[in-house]
Amino acid sequence: MPVAPPASTAVRTADPKPPPAAERVYTHIKEAVLDRRYEGGTLLTEGDLAEAVGVSRTPVREALLRLEVEGLIKLYPKKGALVLAVSAQEISDVVETRLLVEEFAARKAVPAPARLIARLEQLLEEQRELAEAGDLAAVSVKDRCFHAEIVKNAGNEILSRLYDQLRDRQLRMGVAVMEAHPGRIAANITEHGELLEAIRAGDAEGAAQVVRRHVGRVRVLVRGDDR
Repeated sequence: MPVAPPASTAVRTADPKPPPAAERVYTHIKEAVLDRRYEGGTLLTEGDLAEAVGVSRTPVREALLRLEVEGLIKLYPKKGALVLAVSAQEISDVVETRLLVEEFAARKAVPAPARLIARLEQLLEEQRELAEAGDLAAVSVKDRCFHAEIVKNAGNEILSRLYDQLRDRQLRMGVAVMEAHPGRIAANITEHGELLEAIRAGDAEGAAQVVRRHVGRVRVLVRGDDR
């Protein structure tokens, strides 16, 4: 009589569930707004969004309400959702906050631990590669990660959380600057290299000065005041 093979003791891993429909819509819209596929002034309709993501209108409404709270869109009943443009006041507020946080963090980075130097070198190289590939959205993400790594290194959790709240606005402004001023991509990478070298050399004031010059240019370029 044949012996039945032993039952497998392996536990089958369930296929991961796809994210809820409202989350998919939220991600779709937010990514498109941040990388400027949906530019400021674009009117989005529930029907078009539902068709684009392949869902019903109910999760679209949930996602739009969430994005309105985050300040990325403005809802107009029976019309749709307007993607909000970056205002001059928002630019000023973001730059001022970045300067306060990032200058402090740059000074705190000295003397720099080897882990921080290695991570900044890695992010700088990744930014160069993405710039060569022409992926502006990804370059903006790496740009932001470079600065965030220095802020995180400062060890102040309150400042880190405050800085995280700027993330979406930073990414959106970063893509806008690079689209309008393509030469700024290489300049950003150069300035990141200067910041890294100042930190590596133990020059706290020099690092803060690089940050002041580097971040201050954002206000000028996004406003279109560059001469």
